[in-house]
Amino acid sequence: MSKKILVVDDSALMRRVLCDIINSDERFEVVEKAANGLEALELLKNKQYDAVVLDINMPKMNGIELLGELKKAKIPARVMIASTDSHEGAKVTLDALELGALDFIHKPTSAVDCREGAFRTNMLDILGAVASSRLPVFETEEKILENRQKLSKVMEIARKSPARVIPGTKVVAIASSTGGPKALQSVIPNLPAELDAPVLIVQHMPKGFTASLAERFNGISPLNVKEAKEGDELRAGTVYIAMGGMHLNVVTSTAGRHTIHYSDEPSREGVKPCANYMYESLCDSRFDKIICVVMTGMGADGTEGIKNLSKKKKVHVISQDQATCTVYGMPKSIFNAGLSNQVVPLEQIAQEIILNTGIV
Repeated sequence: MSKKILVVDDSALMRRVLCDIINSDERFEVVEKAANGLEALELLKNKQYDAVVLDINMPKMNGIELLGELKKAKIPARVMIASTDSHEGAKVTLDALELGALDFIHKPTSAVDCREGAFRTNMLDILGAVASSRLPVFETEEKILENRQKLSKVMEIARKSPARVIPGTKVVAIASSTGGPKALQSVIPNLPAELDAPVLIVQHMPKGFTASLAERFNGISPLNVKEAKEGDELRAGTVYIAMGGMHLNVVTSTAGRHTIHYSDEPSREGVKPCANYMYESLCDSRFDKIICVVMTGMGADGTEGIKNLSKKKKVHVISQDQATCTVYGMPKSIFNAGLSNQVVPLEQIAQEIILNTGIV
């Protein structure tokens, strides 16, 4: 049965073009259209769709305002942003992801350009992932408080218990894709500044957005969060987010220094950056223990890399559980390959990182 899609765009021509693209794929069927967020909100109050393709810049109620209203009313919807405002590094795109949108694509200003192969293919791929994803769940204030209390207890144990002093040098290497920016927001700000390891992140995002993502996380995290630059030396207590459009590698010098190096090979697993390169580059590192974390996302990125890494280094693999994944693809691949040491819900990932690395 085809997935039922709602298209929200203020341009009648663009609505028609987007509907033609979506309906050309037998997996989908556009069943409703709306010219602004206000119309869409009324539809979403009464009906549920498999996915919503949402513009941002619209009259009466824009896309960001609609997402805010959905969150306030606790109306779950699988939303994909398709907007001319989703240009490189756009703050509004990260706002949309923070409010619950699952993924995005930059929509050309010309309807003619929208019909071109590259946009059409990318849009349908993203829509497929979004329409097949888990319906968003709104956390209650009580649940958020409960998670914070649990994490506080873990930190107390880590600070006071000699048993939690873990010898050797460690690194945390995280891979995430669809739903990742929102999921990472439940992990990175909950890691302490005293974390005894550097943290590497490969989040599948285009060039430009990773710098904005790092800046946003840096403002809400005890750790120093930055977009990784060529030649950066890895230091405990710092988070390095891979630059979009390049593959992140860790290079180890003869003196034992670990630095960032970017390579420009073609996409692998259909993505760039690809986490497999990050994991495989750690094979020659001097780290005594590598904590691999694989979170929500479509596909199998991370599996081959961790499999190769585990042949040469001591690894501890944490995969996100199905119930809390937006898309249970990458963690499922890790689990099916027999690589998972732990399968945990999203809200427990930060505490497991702390318990497996220790603090200084």
